[in-house]
Amino acid sequence: MSTEDEMVACFLSGELSSRRFGQNLRRRLAATGQAERLLTHPDLSEAGANLARRRLLADTRGYGENRDLFENFPARVRWSRAVLSADEAAGVRYVDYSYWVELSGGSRRPNDAAARIKAGVRAFDVPNEPFVDAARALLGGERFPALILVGENRDDLVCLEGHLRLTAYALVGFPVDVECLIGTAPTMGRWAR
Repeated sequence: MSTEDEMVACFLSGELSSRRFGQNLRRRLAATGQAERLLTHPDLSEAGANLARRRLLADTRGYGENRDLFENFPARVRWSRAVLSADEAAGVRYVDYSYWVELSGGSRRPNDAAARIKAGVRAFDVPNEPFVDAARALLGGERFPALILVGENRDDLVCLEGHLRLTAYALVGFPVDVECLIGTAPTMGRWAR
């Protein structure tokens, strides 16, 4: 079993290392007088730190405020740790966002995106090098942080956080089991369509 606090910490840690979202998180941390350690070494037993992380995720991505990435996201989600096999991980869909839909050719499946990346297709003319670099790191033995996946149940999961890592796994054929934090809720279908 896992907790919402663990999901929030895992989400922010993943975004901190993101080329796209990391700088904004660092600015927000600085503006609130928080150190990066809040995200890089989370103490889940500290209530004040958990609250600070929730506020940061609310400010940057709309968590708990029914907006942005978390619009229609259920308030009550059951979180658990899991390890997915290659077949299970290949069945995960990307979030329904124009970039990921385009990259995957409409399927929202990581294997389809990997095939298009290998064929030189670029979604909205965004370079594919970050995916290729992450795939090389994976082949070089790097271990990735857990993906955050959600669904009404474990049979139909959508990636909430970790799209680049999911794509890197697909580029190298899912050579290892994939560590995940999975959130399920009966109403998750409103978000994870």
